[in-house]
Amino acid sequence: MNVPDVPTQDTPNVDEAEVAKFTAQAEEWWDPTGPLATLHAINPLRLNWIDERAGLRGKRVLDVGCGAGLLTEAMALRGAQVTGIDAGEEQIEIARTHAGETGVDVDYHATTAEAFAEQHAGAFDVVVCMEMLEHVPDPDAVVAALTRLAAPGGQLFLSTINRTPRAFAEAIVGAEYLLRLLPAGTHEYARFIRPSELAGSLRTHGFDVCAMTGLTYSPLTRQYRLVPSTAVNYMLLAQRGADRAPESP
Repeated sequence: MNVPDVPTQDTPNVDEAEVAKFTAQAEEWWDPTGPLATLHAINPLRLNWIDERAGLRGKRVLDVGCGAGLLTEAMALRGAQVTGIDAGEEQIEIARTHAGETGVDVDYHATTAEAFAEQHAGAFDVVVCMEMLEHVPDPDAVVAALTRLAAPGGQLFLSTINRTPRAFAEAIVGAEYLLRLLPAGTHEYARFIRPSELAGSLRTHGFDVCAMTGLTYSPLTRQYRLVPSTAVNYMLLAQRGADRAPESP
C-alpha cells in the first residue's frame, strides 16, 4: 500500500493530527445536517450492504474506527452484538453517551485495532472498518490486526478511497472545496489506497476479496448510490481463503 509514514514498534499506529480532525467534530457527529452529514447520508447504504452479506442478527461484530458510533448503533439495532473501538477518546465518550440516551447496547473502547487484537484475537464473526484506513500511518498494520480479530470463517468489511485522478477531483476538490460535503482538509490524496493494493494486503494475511462495490454522489439529485465503478469510494468484503491458516497473534 501507499504508506506516507510508517510508525516504529515503539509508537502506536495513530496519526494524532488525523484524530484531532474528527475530535473537533465529535460534538456534532450525530447532527444529520452538520459537518459529518455525508456519513449520515451513506450510512443506510453501507449498513444494508453489510447486512445483506453478513446477516448481522446474532453476530459478534467489531466496528473499528467507529467514531461516535453512527454505523455501530445501526448494526446493533439490526440485532448484532456490537463492540466499537476508536483511537479518539472524545469520540468514544460521545458514542457512549448517545448509546445511553437511545438505549442501544454497544460496548465501546478507546483503543487501536492492533492493541485490541492482542487481547481479542479471533473473537468476532464480522469485523468492520469504514473510512479509516486512509487516516492511519500504516494501513497494512491495521489490516493485519483486522484479520487477527476475525473468528474462523469470519468476514471483513472495509471501505476507503481509491487513489485515482477522478478520486482527487471528486473526493477532495469536489466534496471538500466545491460542494462542501466534507470539511476542507479531511483527506490527503497520498493516503488513498487502490483496490489492488488493499486486496494484496489482505492476501498477505490470508484473506481473499469476495465482493466489492463503488459508492458515488450525484450533485443533481443530491443522493448517494452504490455503483459498479470503484474509481472513487469503494467497499469490499473479504474472507479467509479455504487453504489459509490463521496467523498467530
